[in-house]
Amino acid sequence: MHGWRNALTTLLAALDGSRVAFPDDLRGKVVAIRFWADWCRYCENEMKSIEQVWQRHKGEGLEVLAVNAGQDKPAVQAFIAKIGVAYPALLDENAAISKQYGVVALPTTFFVGRDGKIRAKVLGEADEATFERIAVESLR
Repeated sequence: MHGWRNALTTLLAALDGSRVAFPDDLRGKVVAIRFWADWCRYCENEMKSIEQVWQRHKGEGLEVLAVNAGQDKPAVQAFIAKIGVAYPALLDENAAISKQYGVVALPTTFFVGRDGKIRAKVLGEADEATFERIAVESLR
């Protein structure tokens, strides 16, 4: 698969007001970039599944960035509080970053290896076992 699409650093705002610079802040990590919205009927359960995989593998270098596509901060905060995930939820209020990376449907998840290359893309609904398998393969 090819390297990360954007040679420039992408800055995303986290719910706590901090900024995440990707890929700069996460070099050497495996990063699952999850594009989602609260109206997506598959996103809630899958985000909970990703939480379980992340909890098991974050000590090995797995990071998750949950990029909300097109909603405002109050909507994102309410949804994250409702489902109770601890990985970072990031704002893409105008869906500019989602478009930049070719996201045409939600949910979409990219797994980026330690080398910055996309290792896998999950488009649509997937289960915890699928996320687990891809995470473990990407961490090798």
